[in-house]
This record gives sequence, structure tokens and C-alpha cells, in this order.
Amino acid sequence: MATQIFVNLPVKNLNRSIEFFTKLGYTFNPQFTDENATCMIISDTIFVMLVVEPLFLNFTKNELCDTTKYTECIVCLSAESRNAVDDMVKKAIAAGATTPVDKQDHGWMYGHGFQDLDGHLWEVAYMDIGAMPK
Repeated sequence: MATQIFVNLPVKNLNRSIEFFTKLGYTFNPQFTDENATCMIISDTIFVMLVVEPLFLNFTKNELCDTTKYTECIVCLSAESRNAVDDMVKKAIAAGATTPVDKQDHGWMYGHGFQDLDGHLWEVAYMDIGAMPK
């Protein structure tokens, strides 16, 4: 079996986060969804657990990151094309996200990103490995 990844992110309002990510085309596993958390399906091996902040605090002794001041991490997802990168970012902006950085075009690698409603940073990147400089 391939290794799976479950990224856990704290959210302030679960329903608002579900609505946002649904607009980006993601679905959720109802077996792992209740009023405190949901399992967003990215792929067969990538999942994001959106967990309301009070429950999330049960999993750490640390304070939650204030994403208006600090970056906790950047979640980067691959895309099948440059257009797919642009389409995802456009959907995110239409759903209420912001774009804190400009898109980057390195020829063989193209990426852009957005900041979701809870301040989490997401990058979407297309890479043409065959065109990568040696």
C-alpha cells in the first residue's frame, strides 16, 4: 500500500471551510466528518483533516499559529498543466481566498498560490521535468 498523508489544519468555522473547498472542487469523506472535523479528499493518498480549533488544541501542547502574522507551512499540490494552476487559483479567489504572492514562471516550473479563509497557504505547481535545466 502506498503511504498516505493526512495534513491536519485548524479552522475557525468548519462549515465555511467545507463550503470554500467545495468551490475548489474537493469532496469530503462522510465517515470522518462531524461537527468538529472533516476529511477533505485531495487524491487516493492525500487527505486534509480540517479540524475546529478547540478540538485541534487537544492534539498539541503548543498555541495555534496566528496566520495573520506567521506562516505555519505552505501546502503545495501538483497540477497537470499551467492552466490547471491558474484555474485553481481563480476558483480560490472567487471563493474568498487572497493571493499573497505573484505567480512564478521558471519555464519548466510554474506555480501560484492562495491563502485560504483561515490563513493557510496553498501552492499549486506544474512541473515539466523534461524541460528542467541540467
